[in-house]
Amino acid sequence: MQSPPTPDHAGYLIAPDPAAPRLTRAVTGRDHTGAEVSLSVVEERPLTIFLNSQEVVTAMTIGDYPEYLALGFLRNQGMLRDGEEITGIDYDEDLEVVVVRTASQTTYEEKVRKKTRTSGCAVGTVFGDMMEGLDKVRLPQTVLRTSWLYALARTINTTPSLYLEAGAIHGTVLCQQDRPLVYMEDVGRHNAVDKIAGWMLHHGVGAEDKILYTTGRLTSEMVIKTALMGIPVLASRSGFTAWGVEIARQVGLTCIGRMRGKRFVCLSGDDRLVRDIDPDSVPEEARKSGRKGGA
Repeated sequence: MQSPPTPDHAGYLIAPDPAAPRLTRAVTGRDHTGAEVSLSVVEERPLTIFLNSQEVVTAMTIGDYPEYLALGFLRNQGMLRDGEEITGIDYDEDLEVVVVRTASQTTYEEKVRKKTRTSGCAVGTVFGDMMEGLDKVRLPQTVLRTSWLYALARTINTTPSLYLEAGAIHGTVLCQQDRPLVYMEDVGRHNAVDKIAGWMLHHGVGAEDKILYTTGRLTSEMVIKTALMGIPVLASRSGFTAWGVEIARQVGLTCIGRMRGKRFVCLSGDDRLVRDIDPDSVPEEARKSGRKGGA
């Protein structure tokens, strides 16, 4: 058994920047005693995504990494096929518009005719045949060490972030073994996942040895997106939905929820867990680094 992990915040390729001026602003009000207070609150901005000349959707977002968000959204909705040649991604900050350009015609028109509303925040729409595409998904049976989970949880939950600064936001982190790589935040958890997907697509990053950590619920759409991205492990501080668990078991996704301190629950893929650390040696989560679990 290994010793308890210690946080390492230096290994991120992308980490939150809670001091970025465009992401939050100070708002004054009064508390329960009538005293004046000033709070840092998260900004929301519309971002309209175009695929070639066709407007697809307008999402509410905090406004960082718009190119990754647009690219990941289109990829996760099946509007960009595997191997699609992307000729350009243009962002106009004044117009709050991103245009993703491809070399050939896309399947947008077919996808937009078949859309299903989901429980997602901000962008809760599944276009086209995402669920049908799951029949072809079989994820690699990647081993997951519990020491990695504990190390990731401690590092992520103590990383300076917009959540710790202002709250009212979701986080998603792409990880490899015990190292968090890319940490994205947004007002909608699906936006944060799409930013991860866009970053992976843009940089040609493989998914077969990755872990996706999210602060949000493990719903059917979160499971579907993770599976279609090819990531074999999904972990969260929050709980599960029954359909999410059913889909995870169908595609072979290791699904870990309710991660708090030394505790977690695995409802899919327990046979791929290697319990290589004594849970009693893992310290309880510091209250000041705690995150909401039901968001």
